[in-house]
Amino acid sequence: MDEAKEIMEAKRAGEKALQSLYEAKAELKKASNWGIADIFFSGNGGLISTFMKHSKMERARDCMNRAKYDLEVFNRELRDVSTSIADVDISGFLTFFDYMDNFIAEIMVQKRISDAAREVERAIWSVEDVLRRL
Repeated sequence: MDEAKEIMEAKRAGEKALQSLYEAKAELKKASNWGIADIFFSGNGGLISTFMKHSKMERARDCMNRAKYDLEVFNRELRDVSTSIADVDISGFLTFFDYMDNFIAEIMVQKRISDAAREVERAIWSVEDVLRRL
């Protein structure tokens, strides 16, 4: 197959992965913001902040799953042009939910959100770097 066509397919796949990663990043930011509110209101009837945080975490998880799939497609396309990026494993994040409404649980969830956000940032950097080289 034509190398230029393979490069274009890889670029399209990379741009789609990048879009998914940016969506995940935005949702993680929202979850983090609600997580901070949840910490502040922990034990003080912060049901709304807990609900909103969980809602944003679910949305972030969906975005991250889509990003993971898009990254797999991108990696497959890159193999056609003899280049690849390291697989970025963003699964496993946001799997701990704070069923107990207490300060320690809220801090642990907030750390997991932050860890996931850092992983997404690294993935964004990797994809942008490969797209520049293509």
